[in-house]
Amino acid sequence: MQRSSTLESLSAGVDSLQGAVDGARNALNSIILGKPREIDLALACLLARGHLLIEDLPGLGKTILAQALAKILGLSYQRIQFTSDLLPADIVGVSIFRQETGEFEFKPGPIFSQLVLADEVNRATPKAQSALLEAMEEQQVSSDGHTYELPQPYFVVATQNPSDQIGTFPLPESQLDRFLMRVELGYPDEQYERELITGTDRRQLLDEVGAKLTADSLVILQSAASIMHLGDPLVDYIQALIRFTRESPEFETGLSPRGSQALAAAAKAYAFVQKHAGVFPDDVQAVFAAVAGHRLKPNIDSSYRSPMEMSRHVLDNVAIP
Repeated sequence: MQRSSTLESLSAGVDSLQGAVDGARNALNSIILGKPREIDLALACLLARGHLLIEDLPGLGKTILAQALAKILGLSYQRIQFTSDLLPADIVGVSIFRQETGEFEFKPGPIFSQLVLADEVNRATPKAQSALLEAMEEQQVSSDGHTYELPQPYFVVATQNPSDQIGTFPLPESQLDRFLMRVELGYPDEQYERELITGTDRRQLLDEVGAKLTADSLVILQSAASIMHLGDPLVDYIQALIRFTRESPEFETGLSPRGSQALAAAAKAYAFVQKHAGVFPDDVQAVFAAVAGHRLKPNIDSSYRSPMEMSRHVLDNVAIP
C-alpha cells in the first residue's frame, strides 16, 4: 500500500513537470541547431543519473551544449579547463592551514557543483584525469583522510577532442566506463549553418534563456525515469545484445555487467523523454551506440573500427523481439 501511494504521488509530480521537460528540449534545440537526437540523448543521460562524454572536433558546440544543459536544467555550474599542467588539487580542492585556529581547512575545488564541465578532458595527464573517478562513481571526494559529499543531483559533462590531435592523452578504459553515454555532434546541416552565420550568437541566446527545471524537479524526473516499464522481452533483447558483444570475434572485449545496467537505464530514460508508455526496442536501439560505442574494443583485425560501426554491427546481427 505504501509503495502504491508513493508511485501515485510520484506520477502526479511527474505529470506536472512533463511540460517543463518539453520546454527544456525546445530551449536546447533553439541553441544547438539541428541536433534533436543528440539533445534527447543528453537529456536521457542525465535523467538516468549518468555522466556524459561529448567527443568531436573543436568548434562544433560541445561546450555550449554543456553550458546550456546546466542553465536550462537549473543546476549550479562550474567549468574546468583541462590542460597538461592541471593538478588533481586544482579539481578537487586543497587543505589550507589556518594559523588562528591551528587547524587545516578544506577549500573545495570546482568539482563541487551540480554540473561540472570537464572541458577538453583528454588534454590533461592521466593523473589529473583520475581526480574525477571517485566523484563520478561515488558522488564524493576524499582529501586528507576526510570524505566530502558532492551536491545532488551531480553530473559530469566532459568534452574531448579526437585522440589523433596533438596534445591529447587517451582516457583509460576504467574512466571511459564511468560515462553512461558518449555522443558526437558532427557538422551542422547547411540550412542550420546558415542560421548560425547570420543569426544571433549562441552565447548571447544562452544568456537570454531561463531555467525550465530545478534541481529538485530533476530528482523527481530521475526517479520517474528509473521505474519505466521494461518488459521481459526487452530484457531478453538487452541480454542478447550484450551476449553478442562478448561472443563476436570482432571484439577484443565485450560489454561488462555495468554496461548492461547502463543500457537498461539509458533505454528507460530515453523512453521517458520520448513519452513512451514503456521501453520499446526502438528505445534500446536509439541509445545503444551512445552507451556501447566507447566501451567496445575491436580486435586488431576487425573491419569495424569506429564506435558507430561496431554498434551497427551488433544491432544488425541481433534479432528484435
